[in-house]
Amino acid sequence: MKPAADRLAQLLGHFLPGPLPVRIRAWDGSQTGPDDAPLVILRAPEALRRLLWQPGELGLAEAYVTGDLDVEGDLAGALSRAGRSVRDRPSARPGPAGMAAATALAVRLGAVGPPPRRPDGRARLTGGLHSVSRDRAGISHHYDLSNDFYALLLDESMAYSCAYWTRPDDPAYTLADAQRDKLELICRKLALGPGDRLLDVGCGWGSLTLHAAREHKVRVTAVTLSRAQHDHVTERAAREGLTDLVDVQLRHWRDIDTGGHDAASAVEMGEHVGDAEYPAFAAKLHQALRPEGRLLIQQMSRGAHAPGGGAFIETYIAPDMHMRPVGRTVDVLEAAGLEARSVESLREHYTATIDAWRSNLEQRWSTVEDRVGRTTARVWRLYLAGASLAFSERRMGVDQILAVRPTREGASAMPPTPAGWYAT
Repeated sequence: MKPAADRLAQLLGHFLPGPLPVRIRAWDGSQTGPDDAPLVILRAPEALRRLLWQPGELGLAEAYVTGDLDVEGDLAGALSRAGRSVRDRPSARPGPAGMAAATALAVRLGAVGPPPRRPDGRARLTGGLHSVSRDRAGISHHYDLSNDFYALLLDESMAYSCAYWTRPDDPAYTLADAQRDKLELICRKLALGPGDRLLDVGCGWGSLTLHAAREHKVRVTAVTLSRAQHDHVTERAAREGLTDLVDVQLRHWRDIDTGGHDAASAVEMGEHVGDAEYPAFAAKLHQALRPEGRLLIQQMSRGAHAPGGGAFIETYIAPDMHMRPVGRTVDVLEAAGLEARSVESLREHYTATIDAWRSNLEQRWSTVEDRVGRTTARVWRLYLAGASLAFSERRMGVDQILAVRPTREGASAMPPTPAGWYAT
């Protein structure tokens, strides 16, 4: 009988002409493919069955997170090399004879059968898109996984957003340093000072909220839909003696009801607002600011293809997320009466940030598995590897957008140049 790896190569050849983009090791121990290509390990025919029942990205992802399929070595490097190989050649659509031959091969490989059991961890949201209850469930799915898990992944400030790497070539410079530099850059762009009022929408685990209060004596209203985050920020503010400066509110952005803030921020929160809802979100931020008040939005961007990040991310990581090109976000903000004053791309910074999170994940792998289980740990390994590639290969971007609410007369109180934002 022909080895399983050879039959797998025949099967793939019906859909992807030319040399295999990877080396394959099948469940019977047989191997085929280029010696220098990434090694993909298929541990059972169920890996193929998942693709038959769910072709494309999601089927492949679920084969990986269940362990039916594995990759030897660096996952991001293997995905990048295999992806380039596939993109550089045309795919084929077999005719009737080719489909018959492919089907016969799939049967002989044991890939035909009932659908395999889906992995745990899929988001299961109900209700109207971006209703308060559905948004709360979506935020909970992503952010309430476990504070202990995120503490293993992130730096001490629990900043879950792109850092700002000012000394990337310094071996003593850490993720915590880069996150602190990001928080300080935001505070300088917002011109925060003692007594100022900051509205931090989607405050996460409070990295910006607590930094602004502790380092700049700012009075912060921090808003989140996550109960776990609300409790964490409240406890940290109490532990650091900042309760007089920090008010943590468990509420939806639609329910923000106070104006007159000197500044507002939304750090990688706007992706959860929704496309149709974003104009109302921008109007709410405009309303929250006093005239000459500043807004800092740090937000991921993406083109029309997979604005939610793709089937895997939308199913397992961040349901209902929506990203748009950065220019469209600026358009919406300006339509709400805000004036865009600066757009700064941090795309390469996000690759470095995610790679630091990936390093933490791998170094603490056994503890991560103990906290969240093997399947969820593999979901995050795949998610972070793919995210690193998305930014490094420019399929995603991230930008800081600084805007101001001008007075009726057009005054902005902005400095003549941005030089002070980048002072050390």
